[in-house]
Amino acid sequence: MITANITTMSGFLLMGFSDIRELQILHGFLFLVMYLLSLAGNLIIIIITTLDQHLQAPMYYFLKHLSLLDLSFISVTVPQSVNNALMNDGYISRSQCTLQVFFFTSFVSAEVAILTVMSYDRYIAICFPLHYEVIMHPCKCKWAVVAVWLSGSISGILYTAITFSITFCRVKIIHQFFCDVPQLIKLSCSNDYLGVVGVNIFMAMMGLICFTSIVLSYIHIFSTVLRIPSAAGQSKAFSTCLPHLFVVSFFLSTGIFDFLKPTSDSPTVFDLMISIFYTVIPPTLNPIIYSLRNEVMKEAFKKLVLGREFTRKKIFLSFC
Repeated sequence: MITANITTMSGFLLMGFSDIRELQILHGFLFLVMYLLSLAGNLIIIIITTLDQHLQAPMYYFLKHLSLLDLSFISVTVPQSVNNALMNDGYISRSQCTLQVFFFTSFVSAEVAILTVMSYDRYIAICFPLHYEVIMHPCKCKWAVVAVWLSGSISGILYTAITFSITFCRVKIIHQFFCDVPQLIKLSCSNDYLGVVGVNIFMAMMGLICFTSIVLSYIHIFSTVLRIPSAAGQSKAFSTCLPHLFVVSFFLSTGIFDFLKPTSDSPTVFDLMISIFYTVIPPTLNPIIYSLRNEVMKEAFKKLVLGREFTRKKIFLSFC
């Protein structure tokens, strides 16, 4: 009876991590904490890179958009998952699922693109420092960011249009905490999912181009840095590159692994953890990674906090 109701309902049922109520509450609480940490960290980066005059270089301009993407990216899946866990209701309507697929695929594609642009920025800064201001002109940086957001939107439109053109005739249960495209494809009982496979192949080729560009950029970066005679110069160069390299490696490796592994009818805890590694962990860790190894970012944050404290004290003393 339950299976029949799930089959005929218009929406989908997200299974999440467990059927045990205590574990559902724990999952909702942990996701809520991680979401609030990500929200705070990315908002701080967006604020200080916008307000601080010392953080107007292209590197920080791209970092601001990475934080904006991370903030949007995690907001697509985690709040819905927290609500489902705490309310003990995994139902998600078809319209909500459609929006989730669109924004999720859009932000994933845009994040890969912005990481590629950031690696190119570091390549120019280290390998061609004398031509940096000409090559990375503010006007060119703005067009690069426009291309990033536009490419993400096109990817989202393609995935959403193709995914929801298929006929879902199996039990509408999604073994994931969000509307995952591979899980949705498994609900089709005909060959009309082949369009999604075609889009996947096209996007995989685009992702491979981005990945190759990042690898080539860092090969040139490391070869240039290792030729720097002073240890201090090498340390400064590595301090700006290693955080970005870690973010790229972690995000792409977990995403590619989840993309390539076969979709199971009964996913294990390991399968769900892999999806967390590229949907929840990167937006939460990115602000910490970029802030802790960047002295300029730390100084800007201190100035922001101390400046507000000084302003409050000044207002209080004048009032007294």
